[in-house]
Formats: sequence, C-alpha cells, structure tokens
Amino acid sequence: MVDTRRGSLFGLSGLFPGQLRGPTRWARWLLDAVLPPRCPGCGIIVEMPAAVCGACWSAIAFIAEPFCERCGRPFEFIVAERSVCGRCLADPPIFERARAVALYDDASRGLILKFKHGDGLHLAPLFGAWLSRAGSGLLAEADVVVPVPLHRVRLFSRRYNQAAILALDIGRRVNLPVDVMGLIRARRTPSQGTRTRAGRERNVRGAFTVAPECAARLSGKRVLLIDDVLTSGATANACARVLLRSGAAHVDVLTIARVP
Repeated sequence: MVDTRRGSLFGLSGLFPGQLRGPTRWARWLLDAVLPPRCPGCGIIVEMPAAVCGACWSAIAFIAEPFCERCGRPFEFIVAERSVCGRCLADPPIFERARAVALYDDASRGLILKFKHGDGLHLAPLFGAWLSRAGSGLLAEADVVVPVPLHRVRLFSRRYNQAAILALDIGRRVNLPVDVMGLIRARRTPSQGTRTRAGRERNVRGAFTVAPECAARLSGKRVLLIDDVLTSGATANACARVLLRSGAAHVDVLTIARVP
C-alpha cells in the first residue's frame, strides 16, 4: 500500500504558479522563461504547465449526464435519472459502475497515446485533475484505488505503468490509499487490438490475480479500478472478477476515455 499523503511522485507536477513559494516559485518562473509550457495537443504556448489550449479543449468530447448508471456510456437523449443502457440490462458488467472523462476519439487519442507510449509523464497531473472531477462520485465512496497492472515483460519495455501513475496522482489529490501491487497480471496477453468483444474476453480470461499479501487488506473494501481507456469492458470485468472473489466488497472503474 502506498501512502499518497506524503508528497507527490512528480515533485513539481500538479502545482501551479500561484501555489509555489520562495525558491520553488522562482525556479518555476525561470524554467517557464526558458522552456515555456506548451499545449500537449497542438504545441502552442499556454499559461501554465499541464494545461491544454482553448482550441484543443473545445475539441475533446467530455462526457456529461445523461449516461448509463452502470457503464457510463452517454445517452443521446434525455432519460430518467439513474437509467441503465440496454447492453448493461442484457449483460450486466462484473464491476458496479464505470465513469470516464471523455470519449476516445481523434481529439483525446493523441493525448492518451502520448502519455501511454511517448514518455508523456508530464500529462499525469492534467489527467489526474480530469479524473478526480469526472470520478468524484466514485472517489467519495471508495476505500482504496487500484490500477490495472501490466505484465512484467511489458512493464520492462515501457518502463512505467500508466494506470499506476494515474492512480498515484488521484490518490494524492483526494487523500485515498493506493495499492499499486494489489493486482498482478499473471499471464502476458496479446494486444486486444481489433478483437471482437468476445475475443477480448477470452484474451484476458485468467490473466489477472490478486497478490496474496494484498488480499487481506482489500477484503471488504470498496475498490476503485484505474485504467486509461475503457473499450469493451473485458479487462475491467476480468480485474473486477478476481477482486470480488478475493473479498472486495465493491468494484468501480474510472478511465480517461471510453470508446463510444
């Protein structure tokens, strides 16, 4: 378990100029003068680090109500409060609820891929702030935050787990414990890529397990699972299944984006 109340993994990340004091504030000013912060979407200069410009902001399809109470899929029309979509009624997910910041489309894809595959760790505070707002209802009820894990081979090649980076940033923001090692990816799975929904489910079946030393501390807890993108829900379901079998009381899911 990581105590996120004892400082930030990213040092200055997540701090804005108005919050900086003394030498730190001057160091930030000097850095901005030499290397001004730029929008991660289009590259133009912006006022502060970890910010997108107005044009890129307006292009992102942020998800707002009304959406499905279970999977968070946005509805195209006004519905009754706490409505559930047809897919969730026909085939309820293993997790209880899922929420996402935005739709996974041309506007959000570049930012997420830069963070995920392009060493874009400077984007973590931006995504952490968005996730904390979009998932405020889930975070208010959560006991612990757990990231979707990478297999050790993929972790070695990528050098970091983007879901763990997000989980740590969120935990620090809302003062929640983060169990980075709560879930283990026991089996290396091929990319989900263009697989069908059924194919994705088969691909991740049995791929995850709860670390034995973590099972006791997750037992009876309301777990918030963090990942970058929710596609078919196969990975989230596979993780939720093993968490619930190990004694977790409840599993919700929070992601940066979801496929429409």
